[in-house]
Amino acid sequence: MPVIEIHALPDSRVLLGECPLWHPTEQALYWIDIAGHAVHRFDPSGCNHRSWPLSSEPGCIAWMADGGLVVAMRSGIAMLNTDNGTVHFICEPPYDASRIRFNDGRCDAAGRLWIGTLSDDRSKALGALYVLERGSIRKVGNPCTVSNGLAFSKDNRNLYHADTTAHRISVYDFDLASSALGGGQVFKQFTEVRGTNYQGRPDGASVDSEGAYWCAMYEGGKLLRLSSEGALLQEVELPVRCPTMPAFGGADYRTLYVTSVSSKRSEKELKELPLSGCVLSLRVDVPGTPEYPYKP
Repeated sequence: MPVIEIHALPDSRVLLGECPLWHPTEQALYWIDIAGHAVHRFDPSGCNHRSWPLSSEPGCIAWMADGGLVVAMRSGIAMLNTDNGTVHFICEPPYDASRIRFNDGRCDAAGRLWIGTLSDDRSKALGALYVLERGSIRKVGNPCTVSNGLAFSKDNRNLYHADTTAHRISVYDFDLASSALGGGQVFKQFTEVRGTNYQGRPDGASVDSEGAYWCAMYEGGKLLRLSSEGALLQEVELPVRCPTMPAFGGADYRTLYVTSVSSKRSEKELKELPLSGCVLSLRVDVPGTPEYPYKP
């Protein structure tokens, strides 16, 4: 197997990096720092880095065709004007924000934003799945402890959803026209027993142009590429222990960007893995596809 070169974007280290998002119009990468309460942007053409502070933890972002981003925060859902930095809230949090917040999310092909939640108390399955459509949010269900891994199959007939704490990825029947979720089944169950066969916990994910599901394995230090049937197609070792989410970008969508974590990691780990918290980039053989924008 050829050696995969992995690089860190300059000036990209954050506390809890998540939700990398390639903006197809701007040809730039956005990502969030959950613990740092900020949105970041990197322009590869000029190596320019910008950031915008937020009032509470962001869980995910999506781009909008008319400009700016929609940001799902603990304190609600807002529109971020990336020209002047103003934040305009459009939706109150549909939960008790003192103990629950938004987490991983992604838009479907109809322009709806699907967002999961998690509980600060990781011992309870208080998380769920929500969908934001034209400024109105509703609860879909899917009780979980830490909602992650949201992605849609290439044909838009399935929705992937992970519960990180349970080490499990599920797949559900999905109707794009009505946004209805049907029956679900286990797509991949990972062992919770820490040992030589421990691969980590499934975190954020993305689907490539062949329909394969790329998953970041938190505390496993790797990316897994899984077939639509859940079979392992490829494993990529990373120079960080806690990757959080991959995203395809670049002009040809063959650059895979991966966010990671530096917060609450041991001094020993950070010394051994100094790229922890950085956004990593690597080239892949199979390209991804553009992310859909949110339609307000």
